[in-house]
Amino acid sequence: MKLGAFSISLSVKDINASKEFYESLGFKVFAGAFEQNYLIMKNEDSLIGLFQGMFENNIITFNPGWDTNANTLESFDDVREIQNELKEKGVSLLNETDVNTTGPGSFMLLDPDGNTILIDQHV
Repeated sequence: MKLGAFSISLSVKDINASKEFYESLGFKVFAGAFEQNYLIMKNEDSLIGLFQGMFENNIITFNPGWDTNANTLESFDDVREIQNELKEKGVSLLNETDVNTTGPGSFMLLDPDGNTILIDQHV
């Protein structure tokens, strides 16, 4: 199962303070927009999303179809394939993407400790 690029999406109180903190660790703004209350920070292959007021808890994120530079991969497992494989294994999903579509789609699940995992395909 190819999950694509990995990142952690952090629910932050002050996006400016968080940006400055992660810049001190060597991260640089890679994508996002202050006016939309989110930034994606990058340090080599490490990605951290900073999201102010968008969700309550931190989220583990995988992006099928993308590498760590948000470039589309030639070969990847579609989000619907991943969803089906997990369901076949008996993994409970919080929501599902429509299996009758193609292209972008997403679904969410919880790990055994209640951490939210987002499988979010953009291509």
